[in-house]
Amino acid sequence: MIRRHQSMKFLGGYYAFPGGRVDAADGATDALASCYGLDVDAAEAIFPGHDGGPALAFWVTAVRELLEESGILLACDAAGRPIDGRDPATREVIASLRKELMAGTPLPALLARAGWRCDVRALRFLSHFITPTSSPIRFTARFFLCRVPADQAPALFTEETSEAFWIHPGEGYRRFVAGEMKMAEPAEYGLGYLAQFRSVDELWAAHANGQHKFHGVADRMNALWKDFDWKANRFPSPAR
Repeated sequence: MIRRHQSMKFLGGYYAFPGGRVDAADGATDALASCYGLDVDAAEAIFPGHDGGPALAFWVTAVRELLEESGILLACDAAGRPIDGRDPATREVIASLRKELMAGTPLPALLARAGWRCDVRALRFLSHFITPTSSPIRFTARFFLCRVPADQAPALFTEETSEAFWIHPGEGYRRFVAGEMKMAEPAEYGLGYLAQFRSVDELWAAHANGQHKFHGVADRMNALWKDFDWKANRFPSPAR
């Protein structure tokens, strides 16, 4: 999990999963062509009725944001062989690609230069949330599961986050309930859902069909967040 910088105007200081906005470039022809393991039509079947661009762009965004926020790259060569993070030279290339990505070079161009593709086989759809109607910033967000490559380790990058750490889903949910970690519904629901599984293998098997397992509960979200002070970034103090 990561913690958003306290200074961020939207949910500053809240704990969340790595991720971010779908950029127009994520849906460009070269970005879609860089994907290995899922094509445009198959992605549309998973996200039926999606507006605003090709559904496969969400997978590209997931790969890009994971590299930006954790230094992990889900990639393979043209034949589908995953990159080998045990190789020091490969680790150096990943670090260099992230640096150039943060400087503005598009991900497809970086991958093409390295002879790699986005390995979207590593991603499975988890959930779909839409922000409460009271929020001054509205968006629809989709969340994915992935197995972290055994030969890559996540790292903390401080452009947008102040903390980054591994935590057991059940412990994360306990800290949320205890008021020790502030979270919005996507993180809260996600941890509660993940905590039901005894292992990553069991979780992965439950998502073998590629379909999401739950939506955000819109009525609950709208009711819970209607009094949130978005400018002060806090709920009102309880009456005494």
